[in-house]
Amino acid sequence: MFITNARPYGEGDPVDLVVRDGVVAEMGAGLTAPEGAETVDADGLVLLPGFVDLHVHLREPGGEESETIDTGSRAAALGGFTAVFAMPNTDPVADNAVVVEYVHRRGAEVGLVDVHPVGAVTVGLEGAKLAELGTMAQSAANVRMFSDDGRCVNDPLIMRRALEYASALDVVIAQHAEDHRLTAGAQANEGVVASRLGLAGWPATAEETVVARDCALAREARAALHVCHVSSQRTIDVLRAAKAAGVRVSAEVTPHHLLLTDAALTSYDPVNKVNPPLRTAADTKAMRAALAEGVIDVVATDHAPHATQYKDTEWAAAKPGMLGLQTALSVLVHTMVEPGLLDWRGVARVLSERPAEITGLADQGRPIAVGEPATFALVDPEAQWTVRGAALASKASNTPYEGMRLPGTVAATVLRGRITARDGQVRNG
Repeated sequence: MFITNARPYGEGDPVDLVVRDGVVAEMGAGLTAPEGAETVDADGLVLLPGFVDLHVHLREPGGEESETIDTGSRAAALGGFTAVFAMPNTDPVADNAVVVEYVHRRGAEVGLVDVHPVGAVTVGLEGAKLAELGTMAQSAANVRMFSDDGRCVNDPLIMRRALEYASALDVVIAQHAEDHRLTAGAQANEGVVASRLGLAGWPATAEETVVARDCALAREARAALHVCHVSSQRTIDVLRAAKAAGVRVSAEVTPHHLLLTDAALTSYDPVNKVNPPLRTAADTKAMRAALAEGVIDVVATDHAPHATQYKDTEWAAAKPGMLGLQTALSVLVHTMVEPGLLDWRGVARVLSERPAEITGLADQGRPIAVGEPATFALVDPEAQWTVRGAALASKASNTPYEGMRLPGTVAATVLRGRITARDGQVRNG
């Protein structure tokens, strides 16, 4: 492959890259294309390391009416992602080596992104008994992250044991921080909007208290803790203090918690129902500042596709979740790049480098340099597009950005020297 006129990290004059055997062989100005090489004229676009998503729901096995590993991989490739971590709340649950190896194998067969299965912390996600963490970590799937996402590991003793095993196995425990005793029956962020709409309130303290507890447990176990989809500004204070104390804790924020607020709920449209719920404008502002500061480490989509029958219903009955893979970059450009909170180096940090570092991926999130894997996202920062759920690659269409005009598009995605998506089209094989 020969990539010409690209601007790594959006900096300096355009350069050319020669790729051989999936690795950057040459990089500089005025290079000559090797004979027979596929040429990509970047025309001055921004070249970034391929994106890594620590939090997606691919639904397979068992939820193929909403998404499959194939359709989810397509959405990921079109969104600039080269690796995704698939959450275990499938049917059957990914709480054993058989299921995680199936997800890993199926992802490799599709071949558009590296699909890393996330193993369940507890059997059946029931929170009562630890799953076979060691067996999954040592399986062919090489599971590096465990989570009961969708449910919190509420029992502190179970969580403590999980963190102790994680320390021994050198893996990460990712917590869905929600004290279910505080959120029973909750439908929206506790506050003015929920009260006006007559929806049961979901207190931010349900998140904050679990994060505080788990940071203390992680400190004791000397284990790596990852906090999923931070949504409350008060949680940020807990994370900042824990990091300052040397706790091995990382955290993610979703694109929708960077952009949307509970004001969107006034239409009672279940497309805006998500867990944790959309919160206030003050929370959204705090999320952006914490991401820029580095207290929140990464952006992860929590891509949660749902078939129409699960979303096109009354609010209380609708399942929570939103699509995110193909819109993540655009929302990040809108909320963080355009206001000057992040430059393109910062985008690479939160979408690629830190996610790969947190999970120990050796061949993702690497510098754009000679000798490094040719795994890239080529971004057009000036382009704009209108989001249409029906036109997205996901099998579902539940996007909260329907009809929005968003900035930034992915012109091409390259995985180890092979184009997986280009100009809005997926390339198989």
